[in-house]
Amino acid sequence: MIFRKHSTAGLLLAFFVATAFSSQAASGLSIFGKKKQPEDALPSRKLTPGQNALIDKAIGREKEVIKVIKERAPLVETYIQNMKPDPVVGQAPDSDQHFLGRVEFSKIIGDSSYQVNKSDSYGGKLGFFKQSASFLTGLGSSLQLNFHQAGFVQMILMDSNDFDRQHYVFGYVRNDFLGNTPTAVFDVTPVNGKRATGRFFGRIWIETRNGNVVRFNGNFAGSERDHSEYYHFDSWRTNVQPDLWLPTSFYVEESDPKSITSTLKFKAINHIWGYVLKVPSKESENTSLDVVGATDVSNDAQDVSPLGAQRAWVQQAEDNVVDRLFQAGLLDAPSEFDKTLEALAGNILAYNNIVLSRPIHCRTLLTQPLESLSVGNTIIISKSLLDTTGIVTQDGAQQMGNLNAILAFQIAHIVLGHRLDTKFAFNDRLLFPSTSVFNRIPMHHTDEDNAAAAKKALELLSAKELAGGQQYFALYLQQLQQRVKALHALNQPMIGDGLVKNDNDSTFWMQAIIAKGPKLDVKDLKQQAAMPLDSFLRFDPWSDQVIVLHTAYEPLLSASDKMPFEVEPVYLKLGYYKAPGEPAANTATPATAPPANNTVAPAAATPAATPTTTPQN
Repeated sequence: MIFRKHSTAGLLLAFFVATAFSSQAASGLSIFGKKKQPEDALPSRKLTPGQNALIDKAIGREKEVIKVIKERAPLVETYIQNMKPDPVVGQAPDSDQHFLGRVEFSKIIGDSSYQVNKSDSYGGKLGFFKQSASFLTGLGSSLQLNFHQAGFVQMILMDSNDFDRQHYVFGYVRNDFLGNTPTAVFDVTPVNGKRATGRFFGRIWIETRNGNVVRFNGNFAGSERDHSEYYHFDSWRTNVQPDLWLPTSFYVEESDPKSITSTLKFKAINHIWGYVLKVPSKESENTSLDVVGATDVSNDAQDVSPLGAQRAWVQQAEDNVVDRLFQAGLLDAPSEFDKTLEALAGNILAYNNIVLSRPIHCRTLLTQPLESLSVGNTIIISKSLLDTTGIVTQDGAQQMGNLNAILAFQIAHIVLGHRLDTKFAFNDRLLFPSTSVFNRIPMHHTDEDNAAAAKKALELLSAKELAGGQQYFALYLQQLQQRVKALHALNQPMIGDGLVKNDNDSTFWMQAIIAKGPKLDVKDLKQQAAMPLDSFLRFDPWSDQVIVLHTAYEPLLSASDKMPFEVEPVYLKLGYYKAPGEPAANTATPATAPPANNTVAPAAATPAATPTTTPQN
């Protein structure tokens, strides 16, 4: 459960402390033997038989959801932005925090010991709520979630112990559509109202076909001696398998009570994915990588030259690492969008008359920090770097210019031979738990290599077919430069190369490209330099495949509408599960493939996303 705590321990302490559940609601009998109606209960309104039946279905389905989640150990990512007033845009990020880990829900669902062990808890990235590490298999000692998991569970399950009619009162509100999904909306309060400490207090959306709760928002009732109120959240689920809706994302925000301009105190986004990842066990910690889908090409085998053997050795290391990152849930499953990036990368090579012995492949890192990396001939770009550069214009030039600059930086590493350590060609180097991936496979380049790659990238982008796009990435870096000090966590890469040179400097590896673009003007509504987070891609939390969003056009009415690099509320276009092979509503448009030999200039690739509505100027 989430609440505000008046102490000097900081926002994180206030954000994720969990308090104890009451083991059972008080009976509340009056002197006449009848149950009292709490003062803050919903107005009495008799439900129809159909509404009652739908609520009963939802209660039963919620038990099934809890059962499934207890068998899973998905990845959980939380990103928090503390806000401050801003004279130009109203409010802007002041600082941020990022946390990523795997949660074994079987160890925390149903746990009623939610009190903080203050003797073991202290501020700082690694120490706060130290005991929560026993409920979490982290992705490395430096990437442990810092909050008590019992509080987190409530934001995805409402009440993992007692979501039923004995503990809650339901009031019908209206029918509503969330995306393509018809729902019935109900207000929910504990039987004892706000005196029922720790019970959910808010609104739920129940899809009408099978009775699954697909969205709920509100907070938790009650108060404690040290706490004045709980934080509010909006939690969403998606239909990942037939009749199975699992938690996907939730948004949290709280206003600053001292602000006269309605500035938020903070806002945060949480994503959950990797539900098919195996639950870690001691017996499976050293499991070798299985070769799946191998193709027999023995009849085409040839003798290998020394240079060919060296390149094959490098590729073996590359394949091992990419497979391991995918198994750990960090990389997306191959998608049509990845092919779009590969076509753009192929164009960059073709326009510069560069021939590689192997084609370039692209994958998406499913995490928030802005980073990219090259593993052999595979380029990996973080989802947020793609989201924030995904500015839609009528001709697609701005988004393509940004993507070309990002790709060119890693292509330069490949062309210059800045390769992955080939020790990973030995499989035993990768026989470690998926939970240790970040500790065991550092893949960022050296400062010297990054400086050389930046210089080479500018050379690649100087090709006449690409030169015009440099202005857009120049604007993007100018916008990031304004916020880089406040967004330290967003600019702190986890495994690859960031955009910023170092923690004490707000200059970029590709700083020289800024001179290629116009001057940033935040007040100019015809100029958008960077997008908010989660604005271009989403991903399926079951398959880990990225999906391109096709959002409606929203005109910019003021500078505050731009919101570059900011966390924004969740609003998913919900739909029912479609089996593989069925037509999907949201798919990426593949780019025109480059020629096989990368020596003849191809037609320009299509934009990664084609706008379906009127774009901004």
